[in-house]
Amino acid sequence: MNGVESEVQQALREFTGRYSDAFREKHGTLPASEALYGVPSPCIVTSLQESVLWQPAPFNGEPRLNGVEKALDILLQPTVHAFYTTQFAGDMPARFDGMVLTLLQVWSEDDLVRLQENQIGHLVTQKRRKLSPTLFIATLEEETEVISVCNLTGEVLHEKLGAKQRTRLSPSLALFLSSLTPEV
Repeated sequence: MNGVESEVQQALREFTGRYSDAFREKHGTLPASEALYGVPSPCIVTSLQESVLWQPAPFNGEPRLNGVEKALDILLQPTVHAFYTTQFAGDMPARFDGMVLTLLQVWSEDDLVRLQENQIGHLVTQKRRKLSPTLFIATLEEETEVISVCNLTGEVLHEKLGAKQRTRLSPSLALFLSSLTPEV
């Protein structure tokens, strides 16, 4: 594991801890998700009537997004591999510089397959439109916008899907994660 990957892993674990603490402080429980109710995951601590309580679980698979790399014959930023293969967890709402986003996470092995399929679709669309490759890491309220990592530079971007419109938010994924505030 190289230093960049462990910086991202540490920053992600620290944010997840801040998110869990903020959720517990506000709601008195572990993080809860209605959207993930009934979806198997090693994160689930207990199921309630219409939601699950979860906590991060160690990621135990191959620590790479091999499906994306093989499908497109591309090497991905090491930080993106680290981001998606550090832990199994639920998606976590957060705030960055006044912008509300949902930080995407892998919920289970099956979810990792789905994530890779979606990343492949994202990259194929970019290639078709002659845009430099990015990998999404968060969604925004506006469905046509995402937070992504530039696969060439490792910078974190605010991106309008399918357009050249991109704004640099952070020079690195680790710094971006460290700057997030939980939104519970």
